Amino acid sequence: MINIKTDEEIKIMKQAGHLNYLTREYLKTLIKPGVTTKEIDEAAGKYIKKLGAEAGFAGYGGYPGNICISVNEEVVHGIGSNRVLKDGDIVSLDVGVKFNGYHSDAAETVACGKINKEKEYLIKHTEKALFEGIKAVKDGVRLGDVSSKIEGYAKKHKLGVIRELVGHGVGVNLHEEPDVPNYGKHGTGIILKSGMVIAIEPMLTLGSRHIYELSDGWTIITRDKKPSAHFEHTVLVTKDGYEILTGER
Repeated sequence: MINIKTDEEIKIMKQAGHLNYLTREYLKTLIKPGVTTKEIDEAAGKYIKKLGAEAGFAGYGGYPGNICISVNEEVVHGIGSNRVLKDGDIVSLDVGVKFNGYHSDAAETVACGKINKEKEYLIKHTEKALFEGIKAVKDGVRLGDVSSKIEGYAKKHKLGVIRELVGHGVGVNLHEEPDVPNYGKHGTGIILKSGMVIAIEPMLTLGSRHIYELSDGWTIITRDKKPSAHFEHTVLVTKDGYEILTGER
């Protein structure tokens, strides 16, 4: 069942979204050569707690970290470890913040030191693909209109679109209906309605779209080991369009 949020629920989710934004802004200041992904994960847990919220991913389905930190060919669900970041890495920070019982979910991929042109291109156009999808959000449109915009932009820029991993509804639960694919056909799918809250999250690659899971049971990497980028926002559907709940206010 797809939940339509009340005005009071939306108010809380806006707060959760703002705390998510603050967390990501803080974590981006920590991304530098020589830092371990575990240090970033631990800093995230402490910072979210300081804000009076909970790390939404901690313990979710048994997940062992506070946030997901994925480096280079790691697409999503990277676990903080003793891996040391190097100059030229790209780092995807996927952050969940739970506040007063409601979740927010957002991600962005950032450079560690100086990165090459190909990785710059990947980051730039993955973020733009996200906003192409978001701009299609409006009460009464089909979900496929959002998905097809993301896919069309990615293909135009010759980026691989990962199909096995999708966006989702957000609310009291971290993952709710509906699924939000990053591919699809215009005019298909459910009709979006004012009050729905969805996480839109393209995951694009510089190579093939094919992926596999590592032996840790969580980390997903590209099969060809080419870099991947991930951008995500929690978005409220409104009568006139949309409101990004996890962006800058």
